[in-house]
Formats: sequence, structure tokens, C-alpha cells
Amino acid sequence: VVPTPRPAAGKRGPAVTTTRRVSGAETGQSVAVPRGGLKARLLTAPGVGDGVPGRRSRARTGRGRTTGARVPAGRVGALHLAATVRAAAPHQAARGRLAGPLRLRGDDVREAVREGREGNLVLFVVDASGSMGARQRMTTVKDAVLALLTDAYQRRDKVAVIAFRGADARTLLPATSSVLAASTRLAELPTGGRTPLAEGLLAATDLLRVERLRDPRRRPLVLVVTDGRATAGQRPLDRAAAAAKVLAATGASCVVVDCETGPVRLHLASRLATQLRAPHHRLDALTHPGDRAFAAPA
Repeated sequence: VVPTPRPAAGKRGPAVTTTRRVSGAETGQSVAVPRGGLKARLLTAPGVGDGVPGRRSRARTGRGRTTGARVPAGRVGALHLAATVRAAAPHQAARGRLAGPLRLRGDDVREAVREGREGNLVLFVVDASGSMGARQRMTTVKDAVLALLTDAYQRRDKVAVIAFRGADARTLLPATSSVLAASTRLAELPTGGRTPLAEGLLAATDLLRVERLRDPRRRPLVLVVTDGRATAGQRPLDRAAAAAKVLAATGASCVVVDCETGPVRLHLASRLATQLRAPHHRLDALTHPGDRAFAAPA
């Protein structure tokens, strides 16, 4: 464990307190970890993909458990013997077989369909506006996102980070396999100003468009970390709703992480989730202490 530099006297320390080596795809890389050893629940892209082998979402892969059989589209992969026999059996009389070995033809052959896990592009779209900084809420947000980043590292994902505050959104980190870089940028993220939610969602759409060209097999999973407020520009909530529609139209899987706290709640993050056609989770439901078991659906 390598301690981070201590803050100067009278100044509040950062959300990250240590860096350490974490087992995963990048052997030997030191990754910033959240205070308290928080662990993240497993979030996955729905459906079954054909992506890069990893440890997150379900995918058709060359390895893994056999889930079915199919007619091969080209070169045959792993032979599914039982399905091949079933395909050939009804035609034996027509092929003149009275006894002896089964008579097979090329169109009888079936290959095994195997299901494993893939790595995803996990895109963090983080609200860094003034409302998120209230009551030290951003410290809690950073700890939770760092837990999710550590989880992404262990599951062989790529990650990218977009932050929005003031009048616009900024890509803190393009898609990369370096979770250390992502955690460092997040730890240094300043907060304050208005909430340009629409700009954050549109920036995510632009990044996904570029990454779909660069790495088309890697499915994205967009985590929008916000309290759902929109206060920048004219008609901010209407603009945010329109931007959410644009992001949803990309077909990317989204998850809204609701950071709203306090006795009076506006439930704007829940409304955003509806607009994105995405699941909605409370921030405190996405992590758990590392010293206890935690069951979460895949």
C-alpha cells in the first residue's frame, strides 16, 4: 500500500486515501481506492453481446458454458455433436441408410453456442455542479465512483469519464484501459457552478459515436451520476429531456445513479431514468463494505 500525500494543515484531504495493487487485467498497476474499502455491486449491459472477452456482461464467446447450437455461418467452431446427430437423423431413410454408421452431410453440422462474459466500455458521466458539492455529497460520490472504477479494472473494462459543471461538459478522460488515470482525474475533479445536464448527456453521445467506430465490438455501459437537476441555460429541464432522448436513441445501455439526499426530494433523477429508458439506483445501493457478502443480480 502506497499512502497518498497528506494534506496541508487546516485543509480537507481528498476522497482517495490510498493507492494499492488490485488484481485484474493490468498486472502490477496501482489503482486509487475509496475510503473504507468499498466494493461495487455488479452492473451489466442487458442482453448477450459478441464483445471482447472480460468479466462483466453476458456474451457469446469461444469459451464458456454451452447454451445451444446453430448452423455455422462460416468456418465451424466447436462441434455440437448431439445437435448434429438430431439434424441428420430424420433424413437417414432418404439417404438410403438401412444399417451402419449415420450418414451425414455438410448441412447437418451444428456448432456449439457458448456463453461467457465480455468487457464493456464503462462511461462515467459525473455531475460536478454546486448542488452535488453540498454537504460534502461529492466526497461520497467520488468514493462510490472509485469503487465502480476498481470493479471495472477487475472486470477488464475500458473506462471513460465526462464531468459537467458550470456551462458545459468536459471529457476528463477518453476511453482507456488505464483505470489509474481515471481514478486520478476523478480524485482531482473540482465542483461548483450550475448544472448543464443536457451538455453532459450530449457529450456522452458524442463520445459513444467515436468509440463505436474505434471499437465496435465493445458494448457501452453509461453511468450517469447525478441528482437530476438541470439549471444551466434556457429551459434547462426541457433541454435535458431532449438530450436524454438523443442518448437513448444510440441504443447504449444506461444506468442513472441517483445522488439526491435530504428530507425534501424532487425525484428528478428518477425522471431522467425514465427518459433514458434506464434502471435507476440510489447511490448508496451501488456499494457495500468490503468485509461483508453482498448479493446483486447480474
